[in-house]
Order: sequence, then C-alpha cells, then structure tokens
Amino acid sequence: MTDKKSKAKRAPAGATEKKKKKTKGLTERQKRILKIRDSLVKQKMQLLQEAGAALNTLPDESAFPDMSDQATAEIDRNFMLRLRGREQKLLKKVELAIERIDNNTYGICEVCGSEIGIKRLEARPVTTMCIECKTEQEEEEKILES
Repeated sequence: MTDKKSKAKRAPAGATEKKKKKTKGLTERQKRILKIRDSLVKQKMQLLQEAGAALNTLPDESAFPDMSDQATAEIDRNFMLRLRGREQKLLKKVELAIERIDNNTYGICEVCGSEIGIKRLEARPVTTMCIECKTEQEEEEKILES
C-alpha cells in the first residue's frame, strides 16, 4: 500500500528527464532563475485567484442608520480597496519580472547595469536594483523626507 502512495506522488515517467534536458547546459545561476520564475508564476496565479475572490466579497456601499456604523463600513471598504491596489502593483511587478526572465534581462540592475546577486533575487524576486543602488536610493529618500 505504501508503494502505491509513493508512486502517486512521483512525477510521470519521463518528466524528470525532460526537466533535466531543459536545464542541461545552464549555469547554476540560470537554473536558480528558472526556479524563481516558477515561483513567480505561482505567485501570479495566487494573486489573480485572491483578486477574483476579493472582488466578490468587497462590501457594498450601504446606508446605515447609525453614523458610526456607516463610518466603520467606509473605513473597512477603503482598507480593502487599498489592499487591492497594493496587490495590483505587486501583480504588475511579478508580471514584469517574468517578462524580464523571458527576455534574458532579469537580474541586471536597472541603475548601474551590474548583475544582481542571486540571493537578493531569491529573497526579493521582483527587485530591479542591486543592493548598493537600492541602499543609495533609500538614503536619498530619507534625506528628501527630512
């Protein structure tokens, strides 16, 4: 019985060979970028599913007899809309990252043109800047805020 269960979890015959052929001749960095692409595609699908579900559950604008109830409902609605806006921005970043991977421009800093470290890409797959340029940008933002 356990043999049947273990067979059910295995990939179909030949699937692992196809995957090996697909990644054969690639550098370790390229293989890791392909794994990042797979996770980005999964994240995109999850965001799209959640957006569809949220669209159906978004509270409608109703008139409440009590002003405090109406204010609370409005706050909740605005909060949900802000979350959806953030998810839309993330979805766009995910789509752009997938596009850059497909165009072989992924992992190159858009500011200085140097290669972004693979650990940074794995930690933040939608990044477009190396750590040095991002740090510099954040420092400039702090100066402008003060």
